[in-house]
Amino acid sequence: MPHDPNQDPKKPSSDGPDDDMIAFASEVFDVARRGDAAMLDALLSKGLPPNLRNDKGDSLVMLASYHGHANAVRVLLEHKADPDLRNDNGQTPIAGAAFKGFRDVIDTLLDHGANVEGASPDGRTALMIAAMFNRVEIVELLIERGANPDARDAGGFTARDAAEKMGAPDTAARLAQAGNAHRPSGA
Repeated sequence: MPHDPNQDPKKPSSDGPDDDMIAFASEVFDVARRGDAAMLDALLSKGLPPNLRNDKGDSLVMLASYHGHANAVRVLLEHKADPDLRNDNGQTPIAGAAFKGFRDVIDTLLDHGANVEGASPDGRTALMIAAMFNRVEIVELLIERGANPDARDAGGFTARDAAEKMGAPDTAARLAQAGNAHRPSGA
């Protein structure tokens, strides 16, 4: 094989990122987990891709959302990050925030165009996830912002069904009220 004069013969060629690039990316993901909005803003302003994803497909928005950092989420979204970018498991940032109970993150995501349903491939919505973990405040917020309390997942279960199955009485009761409000009288 001929020698490439542009390649350092002491350094093997590689098609993937080098160790320094991997270390840098790892630090960037940690910045999102910590919610360092100022650092994210600086990095994004210098050209960091706003939809950068880790080896599990978690975007910077996903990491900041899951760890409850609304300001970091806002900065990312203002730099045109996708509020609905799914990870490799099909989970959305709004579903992660609903699971953890971060109201301010959910508000921020919705204010920047996130889909209120945030359904995973199995049809489980952010509302269903909040209901399963008895997060009444999040259930109320999602309904107020347009989530469908009668939506069904792939197994045919609604958010109320999920709450009852998981032993979450407060959200089951709240969803019963919401379901009754959505049904026409006489139905």
